[in-house]
Amino acid sequence: MTPASSPLRLRLDGEALGRNWRWLASRNPLAACGAAIKSNGYGLGAVEAMMALANAGCRDFFVATWAEAMELEVLGGLPVSVLHGVREDDMALAHTLRARPVLSTPEQVKRWLRAKGGACDVMVDTGMNRLGVSVEDVVAGLLDNLEIDTLMSHLACADEDSPMNARQRAYFAGLAGRTKAKRMSLANSAGIMLGEAYAFDLVRPGLALYGGVPRPEMAGHIRPVVQPEVEVLQRRLVHAGESVGYNAIWTAKADTEVAIVNLGYADGYSRGFSNQGSSSGGLFPVIGRVSMDLVSLDVSAAPEVAEGDWLAIDYDLPTASAQTGLSQYELLTGLGNRFKRYWV
Repeated sequence: MTPASSPLRLRLDGEALGRNWRWLASRNPLAACGAAIKSNGYGLGAVEAMMALANAGCRDFFVATWAEAMELEVLGGLPVSVLHGVREDDMALAHTLRARPVLSTPEQVKRWLRAKGGACDVMVDTGMNRLGVSVEDVVAGLLDNLEIDTLMSHLACADEDSPMNARQRAYFAGLAGRTKAKRMSLANSAGIMLGEAYAFDLVRPGLALYGGVPRPEMAGHIRPVVQPEVEVLQRRLVHAGESVGYNAIWTAKADTEVAIVNLGYADGYSRGFSNQGSSSGGLFPVIGRVSMDLVSLDVSAAPEVAEGDWLAIDYDLPTASAQTGLSQYELLTGLGNRFKRYWV
């Protein structure tokens, strides 16, 4: 049976992904630059993202779970760290895969030592109160018998000019020499822009790799990676005074040519784009309510647009975040499985 074709797709720019990584790596040239490819490469495809980033020079990769690490084994040889540590149920797989756990609790440390697990990474909590062993436990010797590749922590407010950034950095810097760790790592995408003092030995960008701009200093340097493309299902004339879509939130002030496209909030295109979003560089505004599977566009400016044509949906992440109230992370990872993903 011939596979069904998809009326919506994601154009993914591997060259832009690699350029973003290289630009981020150049901010602190004395530190290595890794890449977070968790959540299936922020929703874009972890295997393909890993290949593009490896071709750009990346040699340190981070996922959330062991299932994600297993999917990447097909590439082989590239270091992968599993950020959510190692549960008892993960131990068999952890001994099979090349990936390292990022241990984050005293129980995980004991479990790994009992199993003679070998090289690992460790997460230290410096104030975010999420995953991580305490600074006090590190000072008391909890990690003394571990073979640690990377000791890491995570900034809570790096996208803001918050005094918490300096406090976390100070707590983390105070652990230098307290363990046998080969490297120390603190900065995420936004943290990279806080300066050399936050870079330590390894930075771990995520969002900015995929076109996100978590700090204003990155604007103009980070390239978009994601471009939604949608097929026109119907072109219709809406007469002056008629409305479009649910709840009639848009009414035509004049006769308007409308394209109905195969896209909706079930695909991650938020209802927040209602009367806000656009296509083709702003040429075709979204009109009316975004529904589950359909969006209406005003295509009066383009008499040539017809049923079966493909249109590019504007998806600049900072702009889309301002329009919808969603974080740039949600806008990326929420893009659904009905999109056919293809890399260029």
